[in-house]
Amino acid sequence: MIDYFLNKIKETMGSRKDKSEAVIKSSVMWSMGAGLIPIPVADMVAVTAIQMDMLKQLCVIYEINFSESQFKTLLATLTGSALSRMGAEAIKVIPGLGSVIGGVSMAAISGATTYAVGQVFMTHFENGGNMQNFDVEAFKDFYKKQFERGKAFVEELRKEKTTAEANKATGSEQPPKSAGGTSTNDALAKLRELSELLDKGLITPEEFKLLKENLLKTI
Repeated sequence: MIDYFLNKIKETMGSRKDKSEAVIKSSVMWSMGAGLIPIPVADMVAVTAIQMDMLKQLCVIYEINFSESQFKTLLATLTGSALSRMGAEAIKVIPGLGSVIGGVSMAAISGATTYAVGQVFMTHFENGGNMQNFDVEAFKDFYKKQFERGKAFVEELRKEKTTAEANKATGSEQPPKSAGGTSTNDALAKLRELSELLDKGLITPEEFKLLKENLLKTI
């Protein structure tokens, strides 16, 4: 069954790079949502799970064996996330305003980080690399440049979302999609639940991916 869905992913998208770009964009959107979770450290768990799922999909596209433990090691070395993000995380514990400011900041950082990680591994795989011969040091400068591009990419996604919401508000009197689908807040809550289940080992990464994709379709 899993192989069936993985093959469907390959069949319904274009070139490997096109497939990868679509996976990265979707993962960035989910990471932005996870970055708004107002619980210190909880969003780091959710974003890491999303990035891990993203890399698994990239490995499927490029027919490369995925290693969860190896990815976590490479990710920590590449991004330095455990230390560099603690400052923004700390803002979240400030009552009231601090929680809002921290959430907005983390949404942008989470999205940009996911974009950079995706671009790094896509580029490595496009050049014939795999998980075993990934050189973190060789990609550190490239990662930093992609992180900056990721911040601009996140801003563009925000503008697209704002424009789409404005068009919905002014262009039709029909009931909003949330009346028959899933609201953004509900989707984020469900994403957090899925991430917690994945972290506890109650669902497999493959199940997390399929449930995430189904949830995205309902928004």
